[in-house]
Amino acid sequence: MMMMIWVVVLPVLLVWVWKTWEKLWLTPRRLERELRRQGLSGTHYRIFYGDSKDFVRLSNDARSRPLPLHCHDIGPRVLPLYHNIIKDHGKISFTWFGGSPRVSLMDPELVREVLSKKFGHFEKPKSTPFTKYIFQGLVIHEGEKWAKHRRILNPAFHLEKLKLMVPAFSSSCVELIRRWNKMIPDEGYMELDVSPEVQNFTQEVISKTAFGSSYEEGRRIFQLLTEKLQLILPAFHSVYIPGYRFLPTPLNQKASQLDEDIARILRGMIEKREKAIRMGEGSNDDLLGLLLESNMKENEEYGSKFFINKEMSIEDVIEECKLFYLAGQETTSVLLTWTMILLSMYPNWQDKAREEVLQVFGKNTPDMDGLSRLKIVTMILYEVLRLYTPVANLLRKLCKTMEIGGITYPAGVIFFLPILFIHHDTEFWGEDAKEFKPERFAEGISKASKVAGAFFPFSVGPRVCLGQNFALIEAKIGLSMILQHFCFELSSSYIHAPHNVFTVQPQHGAQLKLHKL
Repeated sequence: MMMMIWVVVLPVLLVWVWKTWEKLWLTPRRLERELRRQGLSGTHYRIFYGDSKDFVRLSNDARSRPLPLHCHDIGPRVLPLYHNIIKDHGKISFTWFGGSPRVSLMDPELVREVLSKKFGHFEKPKSTPFTKYIFQGLVIHEGEKWAKHRRILNPAFHLEKLKLMVPAFSSSCVELIRRWNKMIPDEGYMELDVSPEVQNFTQEVISKTAFGSSYEEGRRIFQLLTEKLQLILPAFHSVYIPGYRFLPTPLNQKASQLDEDIARILRGMIEKREKAIRMGEGSNDDLLGLLLESNMKENEEYGSKFFINKEMSIEDVIEECKLFYLAGQETTSVLLTWTMILLSMYPNWQDKAREEVLQVFGKNTPDMDGLSRLKIVTMILYEVLRLYTPVANLLRKLCKTMEIGGITYPAGVIFFLPILFIHHDTEFWGEDAKEFKPERFAEGISKASKVAGAFFPFSVGPRVCLGQNFALIEAKIGLSMILQHFCFELSSSYIHAPHNVFTVQPQHGAQLKLHKL
């Protein structure tokens, strides 16, 4: 009997051992030999962890040491491992994350080739289950599912639709200004960490623009999502253990409960809104209504033609709504926060921006037509996006062997596209690349750098950020209204410490002194 069991089990065991050995050692070593054969340099592969331990060690060390004020050379602090690899091994070099080589590409033309010209040959690397535990949606999907979701979501972000959301942007900012006015004495100033304040503003905007009259429920969703993110975040600084998220630990149970609560609230809102739209009521021009309307239209146009259901499921809509929240508020909040910090460091640019805002709007609420005339404000926002780009890097995995920039890369290689490093490179921006100089954008983006394509804070190509116009409109309105009512300067308690947590954020907050005008 035992002999028969071994006859069955042994081949299975041997296959499993071979595949594990191949994945952990043979394939990484083959990829490393192929890269080195073509002249690339990088770290040597170490089984299982790769450079993950160095990544954690260097990141912890960088977070322990703040930067001097007015120092915008933030790459070594935000991405210390990759900074060291590129410095030691060159602009096209590789490091290891687990068993996958990550090749850094510092050439904007090669980056554009990956993101645009050969778009179909790449995919986003499969994220750990912890990432999917927080959000999925458009940012995660690939292939036909990505194309369908992008097609359905596009109409909600057309400029004409965004114009209808301007009152929600400005009304949320009015509430922020009213709160600050109550807190600041008529004589003197108030010291305030503006980072959570600005985050509350962008959360309010997303709640109103995403859910319209149901925005109070939307705010509750955001509170739950934020709580869940704080629970899961520590796991991103450690190596993922397969199956760990299924263990009945207090953290996993709490995260699951939060997920159920979020899904329950969203499901109720979606079903209620779908019913209203089917009964002939308008979409209310909020993102949820526009999404559901586009989703139904997609099924009518494509589903009836091919006799299949082409619309997104309720679960898909729930994930896209969660993504609205997390991505939508995060990008604009860090952009506005860094803008206020930098305008505190450079009061001459704060004065120029305020003068322009008052010239265009006076003390009136900003409108869409006036926003297009804000040249100095736009230059400042672009320069902040360049120096403190919200997303420091992108990753793309090669699906098949391909030649890029004269090097043939085998399938399985992951390209590390360091937006932050390219934005700071003196080769593309001149010797003053690490200085705050908004005037470099005086003639627009195309003439700001020496090399085309060196500025891409919202990515580029088919997967360019769908919400970039949303973010810029919101930032312009928020900054304009703050400048109309307050002037601000750095507090002595401010510590200049940019670090990377999904987005580039001030590690110790943004302590400013606010004065009423």
